[in-house]
Amino acid sequence: MVLVFTIVFSIGTAAATTIKLSHVVNEQDGFHIAALKFKELVEERTAGELIIEIHPNAELGDERTLLEGMQMGVIDMGVITNGPVSNFYPEMGVFEMPFLFASPEEAYYILDGPIGQRVLDDLSNVGLKGLAYAERGFRNLTNSKRAVETPEDMDKLKIRVMENQVYINTFKALGANAIPMAWTEALTALQQGTIDGQENPINVIYSFKLYETQDYLSITRHTYAPAIFVMSQLKFDSLSAENQQIFKEAAQEAAEYERNWNSQERDKQLAVITENGMQVSYPDLTPFQEAVESVYQDKESEFGDIIEEIREELANK
Repeated sequence: MVLVFTIVFSIGTAAATTIKLSHVVNEQDGFHIAALKFKELVEERTAGELIIEIHPNAELGDERTLLEGMQMGVIDMGVITNGPVSNFYPEMGVFEMPFLFASPEEAYYILDGPIGQRVLDDLSNVGLKGLAYAERGFRNLTNSKRAVETPEDMDKLKIRVMENQVYINTFKALGANAIPMAWTEALTALQQGTIDGQENPINVIYSFKLYETQDYLSITRHTYAPAIFVMSQLKFDSLSAENQQIFKEAAQEAAEYERNWNSQERDKQLAVITENGMQVSYPDLTPFQEAVESVYQDKESEFGDIIEEIREELANK
Protein backbone atom coordinates (compact mmCIF):
# COMPACT_ATOMS: atom_id res chain seq x y z
CA MET A 1 0.00 0.00 0.00
CA VAL A 2 2.84 2.35 0.78
CA LEU A 3 4.41 1.64 -2.62
CA VAL A 4 1.16 2.42 -4.47
CA PHE A 5 0.76 5.67 -2.56
CA THR A 6 4.29 6.73 -3.43
CA ILE A 7 3.80 6.08 -7.14
CA VAL A 8 0.54 8.03 -7.31
CA PHE A 9 2.03 10.91 -5.35
CA SER A 10 5.04 11.10 -7.64
CA ILE A 11 2.89 11.13 -10.75
CA GLY A 12 0.73 13.88 -9.26
CA THR A 13 3.62 16.18 -8.43
CA ALA A 14 5.40 15.60 -11.75
CA ALA A 15 2.36 16.88 -13.64
CA ALA A 16 2.77 20.44 -12.28
CA THR A 17 5.15 22.80 -14.09
CA THR A 18 6.42 25.95 -12.38
CA ILE A 19 6.77 29.16 -14.38
CA LYS A 20 8.78 31.93 -12.71
CA LEU A 21 7.40 35.43 -13.23
CA SER A 22 9.81 38.25 -12.33
CA HIS A 23 9.58 42.00 -11.85
CA VAL A 24 11.81 44.65 -10.27
CA VAL A 25 9.39 46.52 -8.00
CA ASN A 26 7.92 45.82 -4.58
CA GLU A 27 4.71 44.14 -3.49
CA GLN A 28 2.82 47.45 -3.19
CA ASP A 29 3.33 48.23 -6.87
CA GLY A 30 0.84 47.71 -9.68
CA PHE A 31 3.19 45.24 -11.39
CA HIS A 32 2.82 42.91 -8.43
CA ILE A 33 -0.95 43.34 -8.47
CA ALA A 34 -0.94 42.35 -12.15
CA ALA A 35 1.34 39.38 -11.46
CA LEU A 36 -0.90 38.09 -8.66
CA LYS A 37 -3.98 38.30 -10.89
CA PHE A 38 -2.16 36.49 -13.69
CA LYS A 39 -1.11 33.75 -11.26
CA GLU A 40 -4.68 33.35 -10.03
CA LEU A 41 -6.12 33.07 -13.53
CA VAL A 42 -3.52 30.69 -14.95
CA GLU A 43 -3.54 28.31 -12.01
CA GLU A 44 -7.33 28.23 -11.99
CA ARG A 45 -7.65 27.67 -15.74
CA THR A 46 -4.95 25.00 -15.94
CA ALA A 47 -6.31 23.21 -12.83
CA GLY A 48 -2.90 23.41 -11.19
CA GLU A 49 -1.00 22.00 -14.17
CA LEU A 50 0.95 25.27 -14.33
CA ILE A 51 2.14 27.05 -11.18
CA ILE A 52 3.17 30.71 -11.39
CA GLU A 53 5.97 31.56 -8.96
CA ILE A 54 6.36 35.34 -8.53
CA HIS A 55 9.76 36.93 -7.88
CA PRO A 56 9.45 40.67 -7.01
CA ASN A 57 12.08 43.23 -5.96
CA ALA A 58 14.56 42.40 -8.73
CA GLU A 59 15.28 39.05 -7.07
CA LEU A 60 16.35 37.62 -10.44
CA GLY A 61 17.97 40.78 -11.81
CA ASP A 62 17.18 44.21 -13.24
CA GLU A 63 14.92 44.57 -16.27
CA ARG A 64 17.69 44.35 -18.86
CA THR A 65 19.02 41.20 -17.18
CA LEU A 66 15.55 39.67 -17.13
CA LEU A 67 14.98 40.35 -20.82
CA GLU A 68 18.38 38.96 -21.78
CA GLY A 69 17.59 35.88 -19.71
CA MET A 70 14.29 35.44 -21.51
CA GLN A 71 16.05 35.57 -24.86
CA MET A 72 18.40 32.82 -23.70
CA GLY A 73 15.56 30.80 -22.15
CA VAL A 74 16.91 30.95 -18.59
CA ILE A 75 14.23 33.42 -17.36
CA ASP A 76 10.62 32.40 -17.97
CA MET A 77 8.65 35.64 -18.01
CA GLY A 78 8.08 38.99 -16.37
CA VAL A 79 6.15 42.22 -16.14
CA ILE A 80 8.64 44.69 -17.59
CA THR A 81 8.53 48.45 -18.15
CA ASN A 82 8.20 49.31 -21.82
CA GLY A 83 11.34 51.48 -21.92
CA PRO A 84 13.86 48.65 -21.41
CA VAL A 85 11.90 46.43 -23.81
CA SER A 86 12.43 48.99 -26.56
CA ASN A 87 16.20 48.57 -26.19
CA PHE A 88 15.66 45.05 -27.54
CA TYR A 89 13.01 45.99 -30.09
CA PRO A 90 13.25 49.75 -30.84
CA GLU A 91 9.81 50.06 -32.46
CA MET A 92 8.27 49.46 -29.02
CA GLY A 93 9.61 52.89 -27.98
CA VAL A 94 7.10 54.72 -30.15
CA PHE A 95 4.41 54.42 -27.47
CA GLU A 96 6.49 56.50 -25.05
CA MET A 97 7.01 59.50 -27.26
CA PRO A 98 6.34 62.60 -25.12
CA PHE A 99 2.73 63.79 -24.92
CA LEU A 100 1.63 61.27 -27.58
CA PHE A 101 -1.46 60.25 -25.58
CA ALA A 102 -3.75 62.70 -23.81
CA SER A 103 -5.48 60.12 -21.62
CA PRO A 104 -5.21 56.49 -20.50
CA GLU A 105 -8.19 55.68 -22.70
CA GLU A 106 -6.34 56.86 -25.80
CA ALA A 107 -3.37 54.68 -24.88
CA TYR A 108 -5.55 51.61 -24.27
CA TYR A 109 -7.33 52.14 -27.59
CA ILE A 110 -4.03 52.04 -29.50
CA LEU A 111 -2.24 49.39 -27.45
CA ASP A 112 -5.14 46.92 -27.44
CA GLY A 113 -5.96 47.63 -31.07
CA PRO A 114 -4.27 46.57 -34.32
CA ILE A 115 -1.27 48.90 -34.04
CA GLY A 116 -0.30 47.85 -30.54
CA GLN A 117 -0.91 44.18 -31.16
CA ARG A 118 1.22 44.22 -34.31
CA VAL A 119 4.18 45.69 -32.42
CA LEU A 120 3.62 43.27 -29.53
CA ASP A 121 3.65 40.28 -31.87
CA ASP A 122 6.86 41.53 -33.50
CA LEU A 123 8.76 40.98 -30.25
CA SER A 124 9.09 37.38 -31.42
CA ASN A 125 11.71 38.69 -33.86
CA VAL A 126 14.08 39.14 -30.90
CA GLY A 127 13.24 35.97 -28.98
CA LEU A 128 10.54 37.48 -26.77
CA LYS A 129 6.82 36.70 -26.65
CA GLY A 130 4.63 39.70 -25.90
CA LEU A 131 1.44 38.61 -24.17
CA ALA A 132 -0.32 41.88 -23.25
CA TYR A 133 0.20 45.52 -22.31
CA ALA A 134 -0.02 46.15 -18.61
CA GLU A 135 0.59 49.65 -17.30
CA ARG A 136 3.30 51.77 -15.76
CA GLY A 137 1.16 54.84 -16.40
CA PHE A 138 1.57 58.57 -16.97
CA ARG A 139 4.96 59.67 -15.70
CA ASN A 140 5.59 62.75 -13.56
CA LEU A 141 8.70 64.54 -12.34
CA THR A 142 10.04 64.64 -8.78
CA ASN A 143 13.17 66.35 -7.48
CA SER A 144 14.83 67.53 -4.30
CA LYS A 145 15.87 71.02 -5.45
CA ARG A 146 12.95 73.19 -6.51
CA ALA A 147 9.40 73.30 -7.81
CA VAL A 148 9.27 72.79 -11.58
CA GLU A 149 6.64 75.00 -13.19
CA THR A 150 8.30 75.60 -16.57
CA PRO A 151 10.98 73.88 -18.66
CA GLU A 152 13.40 76.58 -17.51
CA ASP A 153 13.05 75.28 -13.95
CA MET A 154 14.58 72.00 -15.10
CA ASP A 155 17.86 73.63 -16.10
CA LYS A 156 20.78 71.40 -15.08
CA LEU A 157 18.69 69.22 -12.74
CA LYS A 158 20.23 65.74 -12.61
CA ILE A 159 17.27 63.52 -13.44
CA ARG A 160 17.37 59.75 -13.57
CA VAL A 161 15.67 58.38 -16.66
CA MET A 162 15.27 54.87 -17.98
CA GLU A 163 18.01 53.45 -20.19
CA ASN A 164 16.09 54.44 -23.30
CA GLN A 165 16.91 57.03 -25.96
CA VAL A 166 13.39 58.55 -26.08
CA TYR A 167 13.61 59.42 -22.38
CA ILE A 168 17.18 60.69 -22.66
CA ASN A 169 16.26 62.94 -25.60
CA THR A 170 13.08 64.16 -23.91
CA PHE A 171 14.80 65.34 -20.76
CA LYS A 172 17.73 66.83 -22.63
CA ALA A 173 15.21 68.81 -24.70
CA LEU A 174 13.64 70.04 -21.45
CA GLY A 175 17.03 71.29 -20.23
CA ALA A 176 17.75 68.63 -17.62
CA ASN A 177 20.90 66.57 -17.21
CA ALA A 178 19.40 63.20 -18.16
CA ILE A 179 21.13 60.33 -16.37
CA PRO A 180 20.10 56.85 -17.60
CA MET A 181 20.30 54.08 -15.01
CA ALA A 182 18.46 50.99 -13.81
CA TRP A 183 15.78 51.54 -11.18
CA THR A 184 17.63 49.54 -8.53
CA GLU A 185 20.63 51.87 -8.91
CA ALA A 186 18.41 54.96 -8.99
CA LEU A 187 16.99 54.28 -5.53
CA THR A 188 20.48 54.32 -4.03
CA ALA A 189 21.43 57.44 -5.99
CA LEU A 190 18.34 59.27 -4.73
CA GLN A 191 19.13 58.34 -1.13
CA GLN A 192 22.74 59.46 -1.49
CA GLY A 193 21.80 62.67 -3.29
CA THR A 194 24.01 61.96 -6.29
CA ILE A 195 21.02 62.71 -8.54
CA ASP A 196 18.40 65.40 -7.99
CA GLY A 197 15.29 63.61 -9.14
CA GLN A 198 13.51 61.06 -11.28
CA GLU A 199 10.31 60.61 -13.27
CA ASN A 200 7.67 57.95 -12.69
CA PRO A 201 3.93 57.46 -12.23
CA ILE A 202 2.21 58.27 -8.94
CA ASN A 203 2.09 54.58 -8.02
CA VAL A 204 5.89 54.27 -8.04
CA ILE A 205 6.39 57.51 -6.13
CA TYR A 206 3.98 56.19 -3.50
CA SER A 207 5.07 52.57 -3.29
CA PHE A 208 8.76 53.43 -2.96
CA LYS A 209 8.10 56.34 -0.55
CA LEU A 210 10.03 58.77 -2.72
CA TYR A 211 8.69 61.59 -0.55
CA GLU A 212 11.43 60.61 1.88
CA THR A 213 14.13 61.82 -0.53
CA GLN A 214 12.19 64.12 -2.90
CA ASP A 215 10.53 67.41 -1.92
CA TYR A 216 8.78 68.41 -5.15
CA LEU A 217 6.35 66.65 -7.47
CA SER A 218 5.31 68.21 -10.78
CA ILE A 219 2.32 66.59 -12.49
CA THR A 220 3.78 66.76 -16.00
CA ARG A 221 2.26 63.57 -17.45
CA HIS A 222 5.01 63.89 -20.06
CA THR A 223 4.86 60.27 -21.18
CA TYR A 224 2.44 57.38 -20.95
CA ALA A 225 4.44 54.23 -20.24
CA PRO A 226 3.04 50.79 -20.94
CA ALA A 227 4.45 47.70 -19.30
CA ILE A 228 4.64 44.35 -20.99
CA PHE A 229 3.63 40.89 -19.89
CA VAL A 230 6.54 39.33 -21.75
CA MET A 231 7.80 35.78 -21.92
CA SER A 232 10.73 33.84 -23.28
CA GLN A 233 9.73 32.74 -26.77
CA LEU A 234 11.44 29.42 -26.04
CA LYS A 235 9.35 28.90 -22.90
CA PHE A 236 6.14 29.99 -24.64
CA ASP A 237 6.80 27.55 -27.50
CA SER A 238 7.18 24.74 -24.96
CA LEU A 239 3.57 25.19 -23.80
CA SER A 240 0.66 23.38 -25.38
CA ALA A 241 -1.52 25.38 -27.76
CA GLU A 242 -4.27 25.37 -25.15
CA ASN A 243 -1.97 26.74 -22.45
CA GLN A 244 -0.54 29.33 -24.81
CA GLN A 245 -4.05 30.65 -25.30
CA ILE A 246 -4.67 30.62 -21.55
CA PHE A 247 -1.48 32.65 -21.01
CA LYS A 248 -2.47 35.29 -23.57
CA GLU A 249 -6.01 35.65 -22.25
CA ALA A 250 -4.90 35.68 -18.59
CA ALA A 251 -2.25 38.32 -19.33
CA GLN A 252 -4.79 40.59 -21.03
CA GLU A 253 -7.26 40.20 -18.17
CA ALA A 254 -4.56 40.80 -15.56
CA ALA A 255 -3.37 43.87 -17.46
CA GLU A 256 -6.87 45.35 -17.51
CA TYR A 257 -7.28 44.50 -13.83
CA GLU A 258 -4.06 46.39 -13.02
CA ARG A 259 -5.14 49.41 -15.10
CA ASN A 260 -8.38 49.62 -13.11
CA TRP A 261 -6.49 49.19 -9.84
CA ASN A 262 -4.13 52.04 -10.76
CA SER A 263 -7.06 54.31 -11.55
CA GLN A 264 -8.83 53.53 -8.28
CA GLU A 265 -5.70 53.94 -6.15
CA ARG A 266 -4.18 57.07 -7.70
CA ASP A 267 -6.02 59.74 -5.68
CA LYS A 268 -5.43 57.88 -2.41
CA GLN A 269 -1.75 57.50 -3.20
CA LEU A 270 -1.41 61.18 -4.10
CA ALA A 271 -3.05 62.13 -0.80
CA VAL A 272 -0.47 60.08 1.13
CA ILE A 273 2.34 61.71 -0.86
CA THR A 274 1.15 65.21 0.01
CA GLU A 275 0.48 64.27 3.64
CA ASN A 276 4.13 63.29 3.87
CA GLY A 277 5.28 66.75 2.86
CA MET A 278 5.88 66.57 -0.88
CA GLN A 279 4.88 69.82 -2.59
CA VAL A 280 2.70 69.10 -5.63
CA SER A 281 2.37 71.48 -8.58
CA TYR A 282 0.33 71.33 -11.80
CA PRO A 283 2.29 73.28 -14.42
CA ASP A 284 0.93 74.52 -17.73
CA LEU A 285 2.04 71.77 -20.09
CA THR A 286 2.06 73.80 -23.31
CA PRO A 287 5.69 75.01 -22.94
CA PHE A 288 6.79 71.45 -22.16
CA GLN A 289 5.02 70.13 -25.26
CA GLU A 290 6.68 72.79 -27.40
CA ALA A 291 10.10 72.05 -25.92
CA VAL A 292 10.04 68.37 -26.94
CA GLU A 293 9.21 68.88 -30.62
CA SER A 294 12.88 68.17 -31.34
CA VAL A 295 12.37 64.64 -30.00
CA TYR A 296 9.82 64.01 -32.74
CA GLN A 297 12.16 65.46 -35.37
CA ASP A 298 14.98 63.23 -34.11
CA LYS A 299 12.84 60.08 -34.25
CA GLU A 300 10.97 60.88 -37.47
CA SER A 301 13.01 58.46 -39.59
CA GLU A 302 12.53 55.66 -37.07
CA PHE A 303 8.96 56.18 -35.84
CA GLY A 304 7.41 58.64 -38.30
CA ASP A 305 5.04 56.24 -40.06
CA ILE A 306 3.81 54.65 -36.83
CA ILE A 307 3.31 58.03 -35.12
CA GLU A 308 1.26 59.20 -38.07
CA GLU A 309 -0.72 55.95 -37.98
CA ILE A 310 -1.42 56.41 -34.25
CA ARG A 311 -2.53 60.02 -34.74
CA GLU A 312 -4.84 59.09 -37.61
CA GLU A 313 -6.34 56.24 -35.60
CA LEU A 314 -7.03 58.54 -32.64
CA ALA A 315 -8.47 61.25 -34.88
CA ASN A 316 -10.90 58.74 -36.41
CA LYS A 317 -11.80 57.12 -33.08
